[in-house]
Amino acid sequence: MADQVSVELCDYRDVGRAGEQYDAVVSVEMIEAVGWQYWRTYFETIDAVLAPGGSVAIQAITMPHDRMMATRNTWTWINKYIFPGGFLPSVQVIDEITGSHTGLRLVDRLDMGAHYAETLRLWDEAFRAAPDRVLALGFDETFLRMWHFYLDYSRAGFASGYLDVNQLTFRRIAG
Repeated sequence: MADQVSVELCDYRDVGRAGEQYDAVVSVEMIEAVGWQYWRTYFETIDAVLAPGGSVAIQAITMPHDRMMATRNTWTWINKYIFPGGFLPSVQVIDEITGSHTGLRLVDRLDMGAHYAETLRLWDEAFRAAPDRVLALGFDETFLRMWHFYLDYSRAGFASGYLDVNQLTFRRIAG
């Protein structure tokens, strides 16, 4: 299928500058790194480059809307050490932004948070089984402890239902 598919790795704000349009857009756990101040630009960019009849698939780690609103101006351990500038959206805010500022409409949703907790457990298990490989890359013991904490901390968020991971499918409305 290589002759039918084009994969581009670039800054989302640079997509479409030459007028390109795409039949499909896939974004996997990117919106969390954009920062809440730029979500509108992110979705407007996707909308602008989507060809008529196209589809958008976004996989996003999400949190409940009330918690997102309560924490969006806080500075957390995750912001400081793991994802500077990042922030987790709610499905509600994604739906509100796309509904108010784009022609994209949410048409399907699959949540997989419980599965993601198990994925994180397996990642952490593999990570802790290979400390020598991590140290050989130039990381230190502090990093080993911090990354283990991050993986377990995140796993607890998914296992408790505080965090979720959603695959969201959008289509552009006519008009």
